[in-house]
Amino acid sequence: MMALTITTARSAPAAALLVGRGVFSNLDRPDDLPSAVLDARGFDGKLGKTMIVEGANGLVAVVGLGDSSEFTEQSLRRAGASLAKASRRQKAIATTLLTDATSVFNGLNPGLAAQCLAEGLELGRYLGGAYKSKAPRHDLKKVTIAGSTAKAVKDGIAVGQAIAAGQMMARDFVNEPGGTLTPAEFAKRTAAMAKASGLQCKVMDLAAIKKAKLGGLLGVNRGSTNHPRFVELTWSPAKPKATIAFVGKGITFDAGGLSIKSGTGMMTMKCDMGGAAAVVGAMSALKAANVPVRVRAYVPMTDNMLGGDATRPGDVLTIRNGKTIEVLNTDAEGRLVLADALSLASEAKPDAIVDLATLTGACVAALGPKIAGLMSNDDAFAEKVAGAAGDAGERVWRLPLPADYKSQMDSPIADMKNIGKPMGGGALTAGLILQEFVGDAIPWVHLDIAGPAWTDGEDVETRKGGTGYGVRTLVELARNW
Repeated sequence: MMALTITTARSAPAAALLVGRGVFSNLDRPDDLPSAVLDARGFDGKLGKTMIVEGANGLVAVVGLGDSSEFTEQSLRRAGASLAKASRRQKAIATTLLTDATSVFNGLNPGLAAQCLAEGLELGRYLGGAYKSKAPRHDLKKVTIAGSTAKAVKDGIAVGQAIAAGQMMARDFVNEPGGTLTPAEFAKRTAAMAKASGLQCKVMDLAAIKKAKLGGLLGVNRGSTNHPRFVELTWSPAKPKATIAFVGKGITFDAGGLSIKSGTGMMTMKCDMGGAAAVVGAMSALKAANVPVRVRAYVPMTDNMLGGDATRPGDVLTIRNGKTIEVLNTDAEGRLVLADALSLASEAKPDAIVDLATLTGACVAALGPKIAGLMSNDDAFAEKVAGAAGDAGERVWRLPLPADYKSQMDSPIADMKNIGKPMGGGALTAGLILQEFVGDAIPWVHLDIAGPAWTDGEDVETRKGGTGYGVRTLVELARNW
């Protein structure tokens, strides 16, 4: 889908066939809105609720901004998405949402508010459905944001559109069937993105992966007829203030290996590369967001299948950093490919590492479908990532890495097992395994996004399928380092 054309103007063009207006649930509505009609139809002004009515000068999409005491710049993302969905049959609209909000809150950051509004307008247009015989339509092509033509607003719009494009790219990757988005195809599309986004890109094929001694990736790939890939991306500004590393789990389809999943358990397993998709999507936005730090991304890509020579329970894999893992459950494969990626990332001695992975059902059991689990070896960095997630409107909750749980992974024949004891806390033991492959003294955060990377429901910002969760957090972290 082509990006929106979003422009700014002092006022809404007279020729606009529809104008989006914002109203708060707890404040009086503007006099020129048909309050009697809105009341009769039950419009309550809750954030994200929209109703189209006849105004004095044409159609008006009245958008709820919620309670004014709870309103932030982030609220405009939801309001913008709701407006875009309500306007799907209009080719061009105008909106005063920005001024409707700032007229009440003079303290809003205009650039951030414009960024969030632009993100919402773009995300609300996302339809998916690439394989439907009749492709879904969204006619909206142009939006005029009325009220300010300030440079901060224009810059915010540009950044918001770039971030939304990265998030929708991640959604597209997650929604692509595993039989189509093979590791080779994923790497090919990532390389094309890198060329278009001013990034350096290195793609390792099977021979290069063997030479690099990425034993975890090779072990998981052993049951597949599709060769693995390992992709490294680099964003390098002119004078980088620091270097951070993003690591994303890229299991393009997870059948569980010989520890095979149930049929129901496999139905959504094309989403098991949600971490990799988020990393790739975030990297695509770094140039447009003028990120001041160097960012390196490490993305292992393979599926996890059941071929005749698949890794067997009891096999031992040697990871890039030399540590060995006894594989007792081949469906606990994400930690194996991430072990190699974290080892490589650590060798470059970055100032910090963040990994994202649809890693454990245990995290979903603990936090539900909309909150990611955050684990870390560094309190200050954990707070920094959690702050970026909060500023980006993506929820996280910190979980512990209890040192006394490490003994659960003791193995009689290798440095560790790839699973803990069947007594709960699976998200924590998975995090403890990953920590073994992070270099000494490197601040590190692990985000288990198994819940929020995929949704079976819909709201104004998302549709069923991949959500692109994590893209906004990563860009926010890098932008404000």
